[in-house]
Amino acid sequence: MNYAEFKNSTQNLPIILTKSLSGLKFQEQTMLNQLYRWQKKRLIIQLKRGVYLLNKNDRKIKPSRVFIASQLYKPSYVSMEYALSFYGLIPERVADITSITTKKTTKFKNELGDFVYQHIKPETFRGFKSVKDESGYTYFIAEKEKAVVDLFYLNLNKINSLNFELFEKYFRFQAVEGLKQKKIIEFAKLFNNSKLMRLVKLFCTYIKEVKK
Repeated sequence: MNYAEFKNSTQNLPIILTKSLSGLKFQEQTMLNQLYRWQKKRLIIQLKRGVYLLNKNDRKIKPSRVFIASQLYKPSYVSMEYALSFYGLIPERVADITSITTKKTTKFKNELGDFVYQHIKPETFRGFKSVKDESGYTYFIAEKEKAVVDLFYLNLNKINSLNFELFEKYFRFQAVEGLKQKKIIEFAKLFNNSKLMRLVKLFCTYIKEVKK
């Protein structure tokens, strides 16, 4: 199979998985050799081992980076700073996507950017929702309150003192008035961590002060 045939067979796919190419009449080693050559010619982009995209000009589908993040490592949902930026809770535009997973912590770096995955225990893997990207593809993102709790929990070892300045200058929170304090506390309880509970209770007090 030449590249033109391969392109016609895959350009309507959001991503290309090598395990799904068996129906394209490839022998496994021939397929891997061909993919390697096309990658060198920049006809395809390797996102990680076994996962590819056609080059920008040849693909008809334009999946979002958040959708791709959801496909590179499962189960996972987008959270932390990227989700907080999505909700307008921090001022920065965040480029790298950090997701939460029950699998081991890992990171993938490719032409589309850095995709970071942070491990949490299965019993805390909740508080996310299904969202469609601009192309109609589904991915999972933390509810805004869970994104806050995930951020706090995964930064606990960096926090030495608990005060309002932490929220304003370190985490740079904004527009926190719409956060539901009860949900924040409920999500924090899942982690069974006393330092996290002290932190979220202080944050709830901070929200009340901001609302005044």
